[in-house]
Amino acid sequence: MTNIKVIIPAYNEADSIPHVIKDIPDIVDEVIVVSNNSTDDTEANAKNAGATVLVENRKGYGYACLKGMDYISEQTKKPDIIVFLDGDYSDYPEELTKIVKPILEEDIDFVIGSRVKELREVGSMTGPQIFGNWLATSLMRLFFRSTFTDLGPFRAIKYNKLLDLQMEDKTYGWTVEMQLKALKKKYSYAEIPVNYRNRIGVSKVSGTVKGAIFAGVKILTWIFKYSFK
Repeated sequence: MTNIKVIIPAYNEADSIPHVIKDIPDIVDEVIVVSNNSTDDTEANAKNAGATVLVENRKGYGYACLKGMDYISEQTKKPDIIVFLDGDYSDYPEELTKIVKPILEEDIDFVIGSRVKELREVGSMTGPQIFGNWLATSLMRLFFRSTFTDLGPFRAIKYNKLLDLQMEDKTYGWTVEMQLKALKKKYSYAEIPVNYRNRIGVSKVSGTVKGAIFAGVKILTWIFKYSFK
């Protein structure tokens, strides 16, 4: 049986996290919620919903993902696939089966859930998010001939391939770092169209101008860093 683990970084997602965990398909062996400095009931609600709960007090999306990976690295039985999923219930966790399918059936290394316009609820992605995505994926196409259309956080990757990427970004550059490094290493990859809805609560990144600018700068920094390596 394929061992699948899910890592969910979460910062103050008390209302949404039980829904996210409940909708994750049974094929998953362990759901790991990493509370990223939450001050609400995220941790208690995640635990009650059946997840393993870790705490990472250093604020940053990447810090939370790395904490989940550290935890997995100490386990004796290693997973075959890691799925990353946000804790805000904007993705449809039940679509996880679609995301891992290319890995299971076609031996693809890395799969992104692409938030295509036709499947996106109105207002679920902000203007800066849509523009940032377009800019980042256009630059990846230009520099690496990539076919990525999204930096979607809902993604699956073979565990050994994830380790080989030696991920290091601590904040908002995590998703683009993973895609750039996968391109550099010539991993096989696929994009699967996924549904996307308005999140529960307010976005910590795209909901603020400061957050959107910071994320944009981070993403561009990674792209230019890798383009000239």
